[in-house]
Amino acid sequence: MSSAGQHSATDAVDPRRHVPRTDAVLAEPRVAAATARLGRELVRAAVGAVQERVRRGEVPAEHEAVVAAVLAALPAVPAALRPVLNATGVLLHTNLGRAPLSDAARAAVGLAAGTCDVELDLATGARGPRGATTVDALLAAVPGAAAAHVVNNGAAALALVAAALAGGREVVVSRGELVEIGDGFRIPELLAAAGARLHEVGTTNRTSRADYAAAIGQETALILKVHPSNFVVSGFTRSVGVRELAGLGVPVVADIGSGLLAPHRLLPDEPDAAGTLAEGADVVTASGDKLLGGPQAGLLLGAPGTGAELVHAMRRHPLARALRVDKLTLAALEATLRGPVPPVRAALDADPRTLRARAERLAAALAEHGVDAAAVGSDAAVGGGGAPGVTLPSAAVSLPRHYAAALRAGDPAVLGRIERGRCLLDLRALGPAADADLASAVLACTS
Repeated sequence: MSSAGQHSATDAVDPRRHVPRTDAVLAEPRVAAATARLGRELVRAAVGAVQERVRRGEVPAEHEAVVAAVLAALPAVPAALRPVLNATGVLLHTNLGRAPLSDAARAAVGLAAGTCDVELDLATGARGPRGATTVDALLAAVPGAAAAHVVNNGAAALALVAAALAGGREVVVSRGELVEIGDGFRIPELLAAAGARLHEVGTTNRTSRADYAAAIGQETALILKVHPSNFVVSGFTRSVGVRELAGLGVPVVADIGSGLLAPHRLLPDEPDAAGTLAEGADVVTASGDKLLGGPQAGLLLGAPGTGAELVHAMRRHPLARALRVDKLTLAALEATLRGPVPPVRAALDADPRTLRARAERLAAALAEHGVDAAAVGSDAAVGGGGAPGVTLPSAAVSLPRHYAAALRAGDPAVLGRIERGRCLLDLRALGPAADADLASAVLACTS
């Protein structure tokens, strides 16, 4: 046989020799559209990866098959983050980014992503106060506050308090409130790093008003009251409320943690901003991405008089510039405050009977496709360092254990929890609109 004949025979046996060229795949209209959306380097890398799969025999060498494989491999956006359906029953799951934003907040972020009047007075054309409408929305949500400021998270709010109000001076705090806030970060170290000196009073389990009073001296800048939001101390305990501390002659700063702006019937022991100010706190600090249901942010709220003056001092401190939030956060926070009920609050207020009915419908639909699924009662939690020990009655779809790993690998990924050897998909943190996606994800694992 001639060499030409041998070459043809080899090609016929091994079609991988005909891998479509990179430029030909990139020029295909659908791939070109993806390039405009995602960037050339990302799409080119996907083409190279699919070409390698062709050489290994995993993808047919035909042009259309290669294009389809490239398109299937491309992400929705040029970022590594993946969407996850939170079926853990933990409303504020730190590993999943805590509070999911409302549709209104997402729309506001999209608007702010372009050029906007975040720091411009359109009437005069001159520079305007940054985030003024967000501050107005925060003050409207907490009528007892006379001043407000927003920084980039709850720890930043405490750091600004320490630096601006207590730099080089003492902060009086109960030993039972020197908490670790997560990932190894601790309140004492945070305050010290910001320049304050701690004056610890009381013991781990018991602190009295007299302990605070005895500690106050010329070097005292403020009393710090920290809500231990991620643990509970019970038994032989005693603590001092804000109302008792307010008459000791120095400013009282209360870190309520979870961002609850007003009382909630399911969380009677969780302090709220309005109530804490009413009890006499001069300044309240809180998180924006917990029970408020907004973006990651640290909120500083000042009571009329001294509290408002302290917030103004913090706003003008040099560190405030380093801790300020961007336009996207300001937009999302304002939309959360002014807009419809955010997902976290909807999940907190969900009716357990409605959750059970949803679980039963989902389980029945899955069972029709041969899935070993059942509706079961479940216990959900607030999470995110809020309302420790509070159980929220919920409902879940129970599946065989092996579904847990398969669901995490899906698109979108689904995160459930393992309980008594079964994979539970708790519905408390998911709105009804997610049920169809949840069912599709489970069925995709069975095919």
